Amino acid sequence: MTASESFIPSPTVSAFQMGPLTIHFYALCIMAGIAVAVWLGSRRWAARGGHPGQVLDICLWAIPAGIIGGRIYHVITDPELYFLPGRNPWNAFAIWDGGLGIWGAIALGCLGAWIGCRRANVPLVAFLDSVAPGVLFAQALGRWGNWFNNELYGDPTALPWKLQIHQMDTATGSVLTDASGAPVVLGYFQPTFLYESLWCVAAGFLILYLDRRFSLGAGSVFALYVAGYTAGRFVFELMRSDYANLILGLRVNTWVAALIFLAGTVGFVLLYRPERSVAIRAADAAGQPPSSGPWPKPESTPKEHADAQ
Repeated sequence: MTASESFIPSPTVSAFQMGPLTIHFYALCIMAGIAVAVWLGSRRWAARGGHPGQVLDICLWAIPAGIIGGRIYHVITDPELYFLPGRNPWNAFAIWDGGLGIWGAIALGCLGAWIGCRRANVPLVAFLDSVAPGVLFAQALGRWGNWFNNELYGDPTALPWKLQIHQMDTATGSVLTDASGAPVVLGYFQPTFLYESLWCVAAGFLILYLDRRFSLGAGSVFALYVAGYTAGRFVFELMRSDYANLILGLRVNTWVAALIFLAGTVGFVLLYRPERSVAIRAADAAGQPPSSGPWPKPESTPKEHADAQ
């Protein structure tokens, strides 16, 4: 590697101390993504006739459930990282060191959203359609946590945008150094974390455009999110070179992405024609009081808010 060659540098620290607390950049990226998803989801929810504050209330159920689900999926699909001889099983709870499976996060996150929607007496489908693009932007930001951790990369490459990867000490959140004190560089690889981040941003804006342009039917926005994300994830899984369990020579997540892509595509084809989802039920729209939920009925209708999204 000469000084004139270009590459994407990786951080030499993945955490910092704030008093007695260790703050991990991975967690900060996740939190930033959640904030963006809640903000955008609230705007889209209001455009469907709901009260913006309801999104945060529902997310208070969905987000913890999603984090738990993501960690459970990761531990189940990579148990040897935690339960083989010489491993520390308690590290299965060390979520700050990375390791969230998006499939488990979405599955349990939807369950948490269902509980939140039941408590607020609002339709789950409308909530999922509202937050879907924001979830993509959240995933895009979350991938930068992998950059701080020096993980999620592909095969070695000489491309100008190759990613420099250091050998990190996960216990201290800092780079390991050689005898001269220089950071240990493992090599230069395909930046698959960056590819996935950019894909999520592009897919999120595409869904926003299509939903505005065609007023996609109830449930089809979320189905399009599922199909769009997994289409890219399938390709990126094929590019990755980090350790993973295999089935018939392919990574587990490659198979999962392919199957969920098919399900999302079928769902979109079946759902894109009906009326778009709305945040208020028919009985509430007719002036009847909702059976539960603390929020007042919106003063305007989804149609009046159509341009707000």
